[in-house]
Amino acid sequence: MDRQNSDDMMRFLEGMASSDDVIFGCLDEGNQSPEDFQDDSEANSNCNSEENKAFWLEQEQLLQGTLYRTSSAETKIRQATKEALKEVKSKGLHCVCRLRPVAGGCRSCLRGEISRHLQHVAGYHCLISKSKWRSSHDIPAGEHEYIEIVDRSDSKKGEMRVVIELSFRAEFEIAKGGEEYKRLISRLPEVYVGKTDRLRSLIKILCIAGKRCLRDKKMHMGPWRKHKYMQAKWLGTCDRSTSLEAEAVVSETTTEPENWVPQAKHRVSMLNYDGLLGCLSTGLGRPAAVTVV
Repeated sequence: MDRQNSDDMMRFLEGMASSDDVIFGCLDEGNQSPEDFQDDSEANSNCNSEENKAFWLEQEQLLQGTLYRTSSAETKIRQATKEALKEVKSKGLHCVCRLRPVAGGCRSCLRGEISRHLQHVAGYHCLISKSKWRSSHDIPAGEHEYIEIVDRSDSKKGEMRVVIELSFRAEFEIAKGGEEYKRLISRLPEVYVGKTDRLRSLIKILCIAGKRCLRDKKMHMGPWRKHKYMQAKWLGTCDRSTSLEAEAVVSETTTEPENWVPQAKHRVSMLNYDGLLGCLSTGLGRPAAVTVV
């Protein structure tokens, strides 16, 4: 997901600018209620059984109910994220990845830019979090990177963590999923901005729906789609760094001085036996690294 080409990134940024409702969803307070979607779900349902129809209707209502229970703090962070994305689009995104830079930018660099804006411009305590988990008998090992804001402004409620996932909908897409599942996923925002307890509820709803979809299609459920695996992405143990720390790491690992020239390794010909012995005897009795030509 991080290694996207420039065309994908441009479509994402252009779509963000043209329709915030598509990218972030209609999640602000005062918008439509979950009941507004009930008739549409019933009219377009292709389920053959009443039980299936009831299941998918319930999932849509649960999903919308969870998405719309947003707080004023989340709304402010969501707006700040919109502004950060618009600024990135207006300035352009330059990929600074050392090994394989992507023309037009990549998701990892986009996260860094958004994090810097939220920290320096919007004034939030913004972190880039990277979760890692070990393999177990039911899920493989993996890692995932996302943005996180820690809000301690309300002393009574305590610390609040808000997750910002730039490709939230894509994390749950199933290429050969049924129409009911695709319609459910279409309700998700492309960019998720919300508290961890809300995210936990969404993961549960979507994983139950995904399991039902694959069962109905008689398809195997891969371990990377399981509830435990999806939870590990955002709710498991992770390493956190500020945008300043991330910027320092990028600076150290991706740039060199303009006049920097890599040192050539000492080459020794197998035909030069004396030179070979000399190289092997250097370095406090330890054999030196030798390139044989």
